[in-house]
This record gives sequence, structure tokens and C-alpha cells, in this order.
Amino acid sequence: MSKKQSSSSPRPACKLAIIGGGSRYWARDLMKDLAVKAGFDGEISLYDLNHEAARKNVEISKRIFGRPEAVSNFKVRAMKTLAGCLKGADFVVISIEPGPTELRYADLEIPRAHGVVQPVGDSTGPGGWLRGLRAIPVFEDFARAIMANCPKAWVINYTNPMTLCTRALYAAEPEIKAFGCCHEVFGTQHRLRGVAQDAFGMEDIRLPEVEVNINGVNHFTWVTEAHCRGVDLFPALRERISQPDFFADRTRDARKRVRNKRYFGSHCLVSLDLFRRFGALGAAGDRHLAEFVPWYARDEKTLHRWGVVCTPYSYRLESRGKKDVSVDTYAQAAINPSGEEGVEQIEALLGLRHLDTNVNLPNRGQSPELPWDAVVETNAAFRRDRVTPLLAHPLPSSAHSLVSRVVDVQEALLSAALARDLDAAREALFLDPLITLSTDRCAAMADAMLDHLKIELRALGYT
Repeated sequence: MSKKQSSSSPRPACKLAIIGGGSRYWARDLMKDLAVKAGFDGEISLYDLNHEAARKNVEISKRIFGRPEAVSNFKVRAMKTLAGCLKGADFVVISIEPGPTELRYADLEIPRAHGVVQPVGDSTGPGGWLRGLRAIPVFEDFARAIMANCPKAWVINYTNPMTLCTRALYAAEPEIKAFGCCHEVFGTQHRLRGVAQDAFGMEDIRLPEVEVNINGVNHFTWVTEAHCRGVDLFPALRERISQPDFFADRTRDARKRVRNKRYFGSHCLVSLDLFRRFGALGAAGDRHLAEFVPWYARDEKTLHRWGVVCTPYSYRLESRGKKDVSVDTYAQAAINPSGEEGVEQIEALLGLRHLDTNVNLPNRGQSPELPWDAVVETNAAFRRDRVTPLLAHPLPSSAHSLVSRVVDVQEALLSAALARDLDAAREALFLDPLITLSTDRCAAMADAMLDHLKIELRALGYT
């Protein structure tokens, strides 16, 4: 008998609204997490530009919440309007693709033709720049709709560029209660758990026991301190990376990944090289970290030396075109937790638990060395109806210089997008750390990217 059947105590109930509710991944993963972990029940409203995809997820939800191992019960509906989805919501989850996958041609292929390589191209560099121009107006609209229909709701954003999307919500509606979530830091904690196990013989380590102090901006986040069960892990990590040939050339491995279309793995050498050079550990995957500093992504050969490969535009098209699984699959396959913390965050905000974790929020002093209001990623305390950012340990001075430049570029792009000013947007691109082109060539690249999306940008109000 499941817990939802056997428990006689009343359970809290709430309404969740999911923008991007037709997603094959995020929406379904959240519903699976709710089914196997949530200490509350309620209803879920799905909104998606592809209404039929949202309707399919409603059918899938019946299989998920109907499983015998489900511990919660949610009624799921697909809504045709954003306002209808949001009305009365207690929590709003945003996970969208800002435009169809075909638009990523301009993000990835045009910069590549001009000599700019991007392993991911969704947070910084030319790809993050153009994606930000598409996303910011959309998130302004989301913010206004949320404050009109559910002004007290907590908003959880999973969309990239994480920093700019979250920043746009607050720019449009300063009183909104929103934060951005990213799982990159969890991967760093997993690796540090391995250090604790190997160096100190610790066993049965739960991930929260790997305590990390986080500072920076999303996908360019840094661990400034790391402990497990009171033990400082940095000396053991320094010993590990001091071994001969630890930073040996990984080109052969990278080329093998390309041949096998395994684009997402790495040796974490970029993260560890940042630790070696600057005294703080890169707390994101190498594919993201490499895009924020030009010396790792000067060209594809340099990327391969560090074991990093680009995810090509063609692969993204192929992935989108793959046939979706059937509804009945969800009645048969095991429901495995996604590893995300969305359910735990909601429980903490409902007052069902305490949670301290990394999150993206406007800077209110938690990163004193970075500009006020800029969205930064640090640890925060989740308690009943509040998220309180925790003071971050300062970045080493050189790392701070790198992050500060990124923040300046992001703020410049935000201002340009809010004003729908493409000339100012071009200036922001010139400032991006990944741009090592001449100004003439960078301008030509920007013009080609903007021209490719001129219809979409005009519809968003750009002139």
C-alpha cells in the first residue's frame, strides 16, 4: 500500500503552473519527482505553445501518479492560455526553449563560420547573446502575467541563459518572488564526494554532507570552500591534481567522443585548471566553464586538448526529431528521481522541511564584491515562504576579475534587450570574453546572426 493510501494525516495541497508544460523532459521529470517524493498533493496546470504536447503530458501524468509507488496525488490539466494556467498558482515553474530549435543555427553555426567555437552556446558568447535577446522579452511578459494572475507565487526558472532570464523577471516586476535553479553544482559535489571517499576513506556520504561555498554567476560558478564531515577537501584535491600527467593532453579522448556522438562528457580538467591557477574550483561542467574564458575555447583544437567537445547544431536537430516515447511507457518503466531539487525547494517553502542549497537570486549583498541587483549564484536558505541568500566567501581576486567582467557584459545585454536596442546589443557582444575577433569581423558576425532572426526579433519589438 502506498503512503498516499495508508497515511491518515492531512497533507498540504498547492497549485503548480508549468510554463513549457509540453516538455519531454523537465515537465515529466518534475511530475515523476512529485510522484515519488512530494509530501504534498494538489493540481498542476500545463501551458505550452504546443498545446497537443501539453495534452500528451496530461495523459502521461495519469500513468505517473497512478503507479502503486506514487506517494502523492495531483490532478493535471493542459491550459490553452497563459493566464488560465497561472490563475491562483502557488508555484510557477518556467522551462522553455526561447524559439524553435532551428533558431539555434544562428546561435551556433554562424559564429562557427566566423571562427568562434562554443561547446554549448546557451549562456555566454555569441550563442548566449542571441538566445538572451530572444528570451528577455518573453520573460518580461511572463513576469507581468505572473503578477497579474498569481502575485504571491514562487517562480522557479530552469531556462537558459539562467542569469538573464531570472534578471528579466525582476526587471519587469521587482516584487516578483523568483529564483533560478541549475544542477551543475551537484556534479561538482559528486566529484568532491569521490575525493572524500578516496582520500579519507569516508563511506555512505550523502550529497548534502559535501558542503560547498558557492560564488559567481550561473555556469561560471566557483567553489571557494569544500568540506565533508568537517574535513577540508581542498588539500586532498591539490594533492590529486599535482600528480604527474594529471593535466595531460586529452585530444584523443575528445576525438573519440566526437566519433561516437558522446558530446557531454569531460575529464573536468577545465574546472581543475581554474582551481590550480586561481585557488577556487570551477563549479560547473567544463563545457560551460570553457565558454567564459577565451584561453580554453580559442579553437576546436584547444578545446580538445582539455577533453571538451562541441555539441553540434546537427545533433540538436536530431535530438528534437527523435520519436517520443509512448504514453504507456510511463505505466511500465520505474519512476526514478531526476536528481533535481524542485520538490525539496517547494516543500521548504511550504514549511515542510529546511533546505540550504545553491540558487540564482538578485544580489542583495550575498556577493558583496559584485554589483547590487545582478543575478548571482550562491547558497541560500529555503524556509517557509522565504528564500534568504547566504553570504558567500569572497572569490580570489583574479577569479573575481573574470566573473566581474561577465556580470558587466550580462548587464549591458540586459539593458539593450529591455530597450529593444540592437546597436547597444552589438556593443555588449564586443565586450564578451569569448570574442577575440577583430571588431570588423565581430560586427559582421553579429549582423549575420541578427539578419537570420530578423523576423523573430521584429516580432519581439526590436528595431
